[in-house]
Amino acid sequence: MRGFFGIGIERVSKPMNLGNLYRTAHGFGASFIFTIDADCSVGVAKSDTSRAPEHLPLYRFETPADLALPKGCALVGVELVDEAVDLPSFRHPHRAAYVLGPERGALSAELLARCDLLVRIPTAFCLNVATAGAIVMYDRVRALGRFGERPVAAGGPVAERPPHIHGGPVIRGPVIRGHD
Repeated sequence: MRGFFGIGIERVSKPMNLGNLYRTAHGFGASFIFTIDADCSVGVAKSDTSRAPEHLPLYRFETPADLALPKGCALVGVELVDEAVDLPSFRHPHRAAYVLGPERGALSAELLARCDLLVRIPTAFCLNVATAGAIVMYDRVRALGRFGERPVAAGGPVAERPPHIHGGPVIRGPVIRGHD
């Protein structure tokens, strides 16, 4: 899979949710995890059997204005708002940082204003924050990974992964054509 991603939570208050998101991010190959205005520490949670903090950096920011992301990284808010794109129809950026709202709350207006894109999980109501993060990360891996097509019939035969095709050089920028 090309690109990278990170995932974070604004105003998280439950260590188990942060710990579960941390471990899941590690499992799905995230490059980093972050918190904004967190009320808890991941060290309190005892849900991490993968030792994610040894493998995945955690960045802490006090306010949405403090959030610093790598150059070219799109901030994707995960929120149940009308202007958000339903996750099954969403095209994931190659470089993305997904941010989830707190338990029993929503992303702050300040953070929503900073988001480049908004996506929502098409459910009837809000899900647990760690569960929502896992769904978004799974969808990213499914959409951007090199997997075979799903079978037409339920439980049908598994299609082989398509081979990677190396194309010719890609020339970016203005094309200068010679005289005929």
